[in-house]
Amino acid sequence: MADLNILDFYKDTAKILLQLHRSFPRKAEVYVEDLIGADHVDEFGLHSKRHESCFGAMLWLSDEGYLRYQSTIRQEAIDQAVLTAKAIVLLGTINLKLPNTNFSNRDSKDTIKNDIPSFETKEHFAMIEHIRTALKSQSSDQITIIMRDFLG
Repeated sequence: MADLNILDFYKDTAKILLQLHRSFPRKAEVYVEDLIGADHVDEFGLHSKRHESCFGAMLWLSDEGYLRYQSTIRQEAIDQAVLTAKAIVLLGTINLKLPNTNFSNRDSKDTIKNDIPSFETKEHFAMIEHIRTALKSQSSDQITIIMRDFLG
């Protein structure tokens, strides 16, 4: 069984990438609260471990070259964040091997090709679409598979 912190990490990184992809190429703030919900600090003003982990995922994505940001807003958010060229290319990569439920009612890839123009068909298999589908499914297994492939 996978560690819960790793499952949360995959879900957080998927949400961060998706949010920044929606605003690309504009720079945006990414708030932890928007990704995982409200957090209540303790009597010492410290955030929960879950909040710290999500914030850490943002910093990790930056350290690994998937995003850039100008500054942090305390431990609440990253400011002026944008995806890097590396992330944009990876998110646009077509992967026909990953599970994707967009065409689950189709008989085969040949049927898809006959119904939809080739470019549009391929776009449904872009990594960003796999991430979007996995998050909608709320399946930890599917999110893990997609994010391991993306980060791999």
